[in-house]
This record gives sequence, structure tokens and C-alpha cells, in this order.
Amino acid sequence: MAERALVIVPTYNERDNVVRLVEQVLAQDERIDMLIVDDGSPDGTGAIADEVAEQNSRVHVLHRPQKMGLGTAYLTGFKWALERQYEFILEMDADFSHDPAHLPQFFDAATNADLVLGSRYREGKVTVVNWPMTRLFLSYMANIYARAVTGLPLYDGTGGFKCFRRKVLEAIDLNAVKSNGYAFQIEMSFRAWHKGFRLVEIPIVFVDRTEGQSKMSNKIIREAVWMVWRLRWWAISGQV
Repeated sequence: MAERALVIVPTYNERDNVVRLVEQVLAQDERIDMLIVDDGSPDGTGAIADEVAEQNSRVHVLHRPQKMGLGTAYLTGFKWALERQYEFILEMDADFSHDPAHLPQFFDAATNADLVLGSRYREGKVTVVNWPMTRLFLSYMANIYARAVTGLPLYDGTGGFKCFRRKVLEAIDLNAVKSNGYAFQIEMSFRAWHKGFRLVEIPIVFVDRTEGQSKMSNKIIREAVWMVWRLRWWAISGQV
């Protein structure tokens, strides 16, 4: 990987993870920088991130006044990355459910792809650790549902471990992206696919968080259920 890469990590109450995550991400390749987008974490995550950034020029922090959602955090990060000419722009969770050791695989796959997605269900093989069977079933079926409604050719359209080439984000009207939770992941991939970019899934092992609290909510689930139909309509009506 000759070009620079930026790993964007949204945070909310992740003080127990942020320092270790920065260390492990930056250790993967010297050309990786990190952008932490903190949503006013009351546990002091933002202040800890600032301390890390003061000691390491490869770490950057954006502060938002309150919890504003995953999708808008990534959109803010995307725009920041594009302004600074990063070639590879990655999404990653803060809670170690995404293993930083997978990062080199994303860069390898990006030599022949425009959007690389870490898949928990590639070709039907489940690689999820620590999820109860009910949640695993819900997630697996949600991806089948999204694929059936939208036609998006992905085994795991709701995953959040992704690597975009900058040209993909430049081609998408980021101001038109409407969703925020898991639906955000489906929407971004759908928009990239609909514009003809090359999407590739690589297998990852997803380990459910062992520190902090899950951000899953019924609102996020409802948004994902309805967003796939909106995407289908937008595609039919030429709005994507």
C-alpha cells in the first residue's frame, strides 16, 4: 500500500478501548492515520483521545456536542478525509469487534476493488463470536432480506468494517445519504454498487464487544427494515 489510509472510528463512551485500539490500528502499517469522531462521550472518551492525539501526529479527533448517530459520524469523517486527500478511507468499530489485524487484508483486496467489505457471512459461512443465537439469526436474516429487496449482491450488507477508495466517496452525494444506523451501511454500499463500483467481500471474524455497552436499539432496527424499500424506490426512480 503506497497511498495514505485513514481509519475512522466513531466513539461514544469508549474510554476503556480507545488507547489500545489506536495502538493496535497504527501498528498495522505506518501509512495508516486515525480519525476519532467522539459524540460528546460523558465518560471522557474525547479527552482521552485528545491526549493520544497530542502525543501522536497520526491521530486526529473531531468532537461533536452530543450523540448524533453512527451514520452522521462517518459522513463527517468521510468529508474530513476527502479534504485531506486520503486514498483509502475505512470504517471501524471502537469496541474491538473488528480486529485491527484484519486491516492488511483490506488493503490487499483493494488492489482489485473500489469498496472492500468485511463479511461475517461470506458464502454462507458464519464467523461471529459471542452473539446469542437470537441476535445471530436476526442479523443473518436481515441480510437475506436486504439482498432480496435491493438486489445488492452482498452476503453481509449490514457490516461496518469497510474500506472505500476515495473515488467512491467522491462519486456519492454524501449530503443525500439519509440513514444513520445499520441502514447507513446498506445505503452506502448500495449507492456504490449502483454507480458501478467494484465491491468485494473478505472474510473476517466478528467478536461481540467485551467492554462497554452495545449501541443496538429498536429504532436502528426499524430504520433498516424501511430503508431497503426506500433504496429500491430511489433506484427505480433514478434518485440514487
